Amino acid sequence: MSKTTKALKKQAAKSLLAARSATDPVVASQLTSLAEAFRAQANIIKKNKKKLKCLTP
Repeated sequence: MSKTTKALKKQAAKSLLAARSATDPVVASQLTSLAEAFRAQANIIKKNKKKLKCLTP
């Protein structure tokens, strides 16, 4: 796992933790969607790296 992917997943975990401890439901939903965005970015980076690895001999 690359450093960028690892950092994004760490940010997603922190966002989810903050969402669980938030008392305002609007803030909690925003933090949850932020965590989903971080995970989506990490998955895209991971997928692109795999694709590049397969293309190079």
